[in-house]
Amino acid sequence: MRTTDHRYIRDRFKIELALRFIRLEARTNTIQLWTGLTADRIRKLYRTHFHEVGLRVPRHRGKSPRQTSFFTRTMRLQNESSSFGGLCALLEVLPPEAGREPLPAVATLERGHRLCDAYETFLRLIPRTTISFEHAAYFVTSIFKGDELKLATCIDCAGLFVIDRLSLRPERCARCIAGEAAPPTGKGGKLLLA
Repeated sequence: MRTTDHRYIRDRFKIELALRFIRLEARTNTIQLWTGLTADRIRKLYRTHFHEVGLRVPRHRGKSPRQTSFFTRTMRLQNESSSFGGLCALLEVLPPEAGREPLPAVATLERGHRLCDAYETFLRLIPRTTISFEHAAYFVTSIFKGDELKLATCIDCAGLFVIDRLSLRPERCARCIAGEAAPPTGKGGKLLLA
């Protein structure tokens, strides 16, 4: 294979990934990070592939999400984040031992396509999620950085879940904690005994 062929294929992969990111409503700076394309090239791709043919995909402006507390703020968000993290582990978006990776090593074209696959699958499983694609991309980079978030295995049910790395609580998922706090009840709120 000639060098020009390799460059052409790599450029095509960048464009394909950028188009997938645009469909998932990623911001320009996120697309730049994962594809290496310039902001001008991304805007041209949007115009030629979406705007001019009449497809309306919202383009979000401003800064991308940057708060890891979002993923553990409520039990619902922690459950959704844990589900997404499990999909990312299953589809090899996240390696078994993530942590302290430099950002350029994280945001590769191959991993970007796997991230899109994971998020699209996640949307089929949880269609009314509050986790946007921008949050999903930030989630992956946060897990790789390993400063604040990590995927842990619950000591009770062995399920994978998201935890704040600085948390002092034992590594238990939200479902196991909720199960401990609220005993099962039957019809009419009567306590069920085992």
